[in-house]
Amino acid sequence: MRTAIVNLARIVSGDWRAPFVEGDAILMEGGLILSAGRVDDEALKSCDVVIDAGGAVAIPGLIDSQVHNTFGDYTPRQKTVGFLESYVHGGVTTAISASEVHVPGRPKDPAGVKALAVAAMKCFEHYRPGGMRVWAGAVILEPGLVEQDFADIAAQGVWLAKAGFGAVPTPFDYAPMIAAARKHGMTTLVHTGGSSIPGSSGIWADHLIRMQPDVSFHTNGGPVAMPDEDYPRLVHESDMALQVCTAGNLRTTLWLGRLVREADQFDRFLIATDTPTGSGIMPLGMMYTISHLASLGDMAPEMAIAAATGNNARVYKRNSGFIAPGRDADVVVLDACVGGSKNDALSALANGDIAAVAAVVTDGVPRFVGRSRNTPAPIKTVRVAQNRVPFDFAGQAH
Repeated sequence: MRTAIVNLARIVSGDWRAPFVEGDAILMEGGLILSAGRVDDEALKSCDVVIDAGGAVAIPGLIDSQVHNTFGDYTPRQKTVGFLESYVHGGVTTAISASEVHVPGRPKDPAGVKALAVAAMKCFEHYRPGGMRVWAGAVILEPGLVEQDFADIAAQGVWLAKAGFGAVPTPFDYAPMIAAARKHGMTTLVHTGGSSIPGSSGIWADHLIRMQPDVSFHTNGGPVAMPDEDYPRLVHESDMALQVCTAGNLRTTLWLGRLVREADQFDRFLIATDTPTGSGIMPLGMMYTISHLASLGDMAPEMAIAAATGNNARVYKRNSGFIAPGRDADVVVLDACVGGSKNDALSALANGDIAAVAAVVTDGVPRFVGRSRNTPAPIKTVRVAQNRVPFDFAGQAH
């Protein structure tokens, strides 16, 4: 399918160093972005679908880098069906597993955790709930796993490893498993802060610095934050990515956002939700954290958007997260909400509002155009101006 979005007021790139793309249009085909900024009339004539953005803003699809998926679009933690598809209506086009820890009766032996990771990864290879791409299958680090185990599952496509829920004597015992997983090309993730479920351990700066994972999960607290003295240490004594989550501590979210900018380490700052958990299901969680940082944390909204898109893509080595030629064709159209005091999406976010999700395109395919069922309507009219396929992209109303 060849799809274009035209009449954009601004295009947010996802790259905080060069946050805007010059121009007003995006052309997509074959699941990739062909051009961003300028699209000629001949190319538009050949499109299957053309979306008129009506002066709204385009951003890369949001990447939620901490989702506790299980199997299918269902969460047993909150007994809810369809939560991933609902996140698409919050602008989330990619979800990355934080481990399938909520699978009922989950195995805890080496053979079992390996099998669980491989099965979850395979189940989501071609399954796209609501059009979302889910990178599933994060092996849960448990005692007994050895280097050959990581080699085995890496050969089958598993590339995520999660520490924090295993039955280890102390968190320091994760260090050799983290090293083995990284040796075999896996991205390693570690719970940070106080214990989140019975039987798990609190993990603080001393543990993380010894482990040297790729990502400190919910560094702002999941849901309980570390002692304050640990935050400057993680920024200055490590190079791991520092992820903040909606289901965490807001004060430390804002503080960490300031610390990484002062240290010129913003590439390491990631936004996610850490859901579904005891904190619930948050289809607009990414949007709220972007808004909190932009309105309360004195962070430019385009910079906060980059932390939710391009920064995640860089750390997790994904092809999404940027609006640029050759990148995945995952694009979200945003605007200010009807009834608010601002007239564009970026100003609304800086004001502390959420933005209206007016259209979502994933893999180059429009999933809905006009309005989201999870946000108020946009001020501007975002519509399908040209359609040569037998499908109505209007989506469901509230």
